[in-house]
Amino acid sequence: MSTEILAQPTEQMSAVERLRERILKKTARVGVVGLGYVGLPLAVEFARAGFEVVGIDVQQSKVDAFNTGQSYIKDVKDDVFEPLVKSGKLRATTDFSIIRELDTVDICVPTPLRKTKDPDMSYVVSATDAIAEHIHPGLLVMLESTTYPGTTDELVLPKLAASGFKVGEDFFLCFSPERVDPGNPKFQTANIPKVVGGISPSCTEVGALFYKQALETVVPVSSTRVAEMVKLLENTFRMINIGLVNEMALLCDRMNIDVWEVIDAAATKPFGFMPFYPGPGLGGHCIPIDPFYLSWKSKEAGIEARFIELAGYINGRMPEFVVEKVQHALNDASKPVRGSRIHILGAAYKRDIDDVRESPALDIILLLQRLGAAVTFSDPYVNKIHINGDFLESSDLLPAVEAADCVVVVTDHAGVDYKSVVQRSRLIVDTRNALKGFRSENIVRL
Repeated sequence: MSTEILAQPTEQMSAVERLRERILKKTARVGVVGLGYVGLPLAVEFARAGFEVVGIDVQQSKVDAFNTGQSYIKDVKDDVFEPLVKSGKLRATTDFSIIRELDTVDICVPTPLRKTKDPDMSYVVSATDAIAEHIHPGLLVMLESTTYPGTTDELVLPKLAASGFKVGEDFFLCFSPERVDPGNPKFQTANIPKVVGGISPSCTEVGALFYKQALETVVPVSSTRVAEMVKLLENTFRMINIGLVNEMALLCDRMNIDVWEVIDAAATKPFGFMPFYPGPGLGGHCIPIDPFYLSWKSKEAGIEARFIELAGYINGRMPEFVVEKVQHALNDASKPVRGSRIHILGAAYKRDIDDVRESPALDIILLLQRLGAAVTFSDPYVNKIHINGDFLESSDLLPAVEAADCVVVVTDHAGVDYKSVVQRSRLIVDTRNALKGFRSENIVRL
């Protein structure tokens, strides 16, 4: 048999075969919708792997910053990002019509909760509508935004299928949950295992093949619903266990027991125990929000998610508990909260990042202001925060500490000179055990 007969002309190849070939040859043009904490690092990894990547975002300021080659995401360093932009491997636009020229599109847009604790899918809907307007045969679409089980097939698929193209044959649709952990020096986009589930087996296959070109480990699952539930289980697990240890902190406080010593001792058990730690409340886009997607969806199925809602209640009460600790600490020093100068050390939702989304510091500051305190804050990564319609700018740490009647450690950033903070503070409420090892009568621990 001749090689001419064995070779199949490109124009006779199926959509999945053409896409598979372009992915393997790295000639596929990659698109990422949403250039935030998830989208920008993902775009960088595929550009580093040799693909031409186009970022799409509705914010012109973000697109302009992207195209200068200066990274605005702390985990993506300029010495990696800038050469990729200058080489033409990375660029950004606000024009969704570029999708007509792309082979793959990852949706990495926010999925917040409404005030009623039900999912706000407006960003996903807008992105999907824009993709549907420019969909074409051979396009691989992947939703990465955290959401409730059923979103991909119930919300995204009908909009894309309205084009008349058939999923699994003409275009391909998957869900692959983002697992970004901002500020984590060990696990970042490239080496965090990537779960992917498609609408059909061919969708899963081509989606997994795509991610394998840039990421170290890919974990295919049987459906989009399984992939959607994976992310919710991960964050619900964390949220419930944090809720449990926060409740232990409340109990230990009433019993005059050091909860941190209890946890450290329990953690010496080599099996059957995993340490979680209390804190001033949950922050970030995932853990405070994602479990409520599952709770909301479970109600549709007639099931009450009691663990989730109880843990959410306990975690949500922690800022109030911190303020109560401040009140009691000041009272013991013969000072009322009203009129006291209170300095918040750390505004980001966790250490060594600049992200203030859902940060408990915001609630703590607002509660203290309502009680009449004069509140300042400092954070090496956050220049200013928005509180109740006003902006509050970060202060120089040590002068602010010296001037304060009480310092509240809300975020335990690693680079802070805690020794000087202890020496210069009249009173400290430590919500993170950042002052472990310091012995001083002016320290009040959570």
